[in-house]
Amino acid sequence: MAAILVDTHIFIWARAEPAKLTYGERREFAAASTRYVSAATIWEIAVLLGLGRIVGDPGLIDLPPGCQLLPVQPEHCKALAMLPRYHRDPFDRMLVSQAQVERVPLLTRDAAMVAYREHAAILTPP
Repeated sequence: MAAILVDTHIFIWARAEPAKLTYGERREFAAASTRYVSAATIWEIAVLLGLGRIVGDPGLIDLPPGCQLLPVQPEHCKALAMLPRYHRDPFDRMLVSQAQVERVPLLTRDAAMVAYREHAAILTPP
């Protein structure tokens, strides 16, 4: 697989709790030549750390080797404005918008994201 965009929970688990990843998720993550991590994911992790909703090292915000930052661009925001509100979380909708614009699959376990398959490639491996 050429590239993937990694959902926030997959990124956190890959870094802090790899045993939570399924075999399929580990396979997709490892097979990707490029692993994009959205600036929205970094922002969401900072918010969750600040709220105490996740406990961990602030180093979770750092990008590890093998991951590439995907900045939020105006094109992503335009796509977000046109995206149906199937999912309430604005961070998740931004990830769908980025996957759509960049034409990369979004690796996620979030079942609610499947509703966006008509807009972007959504990977939910077993």
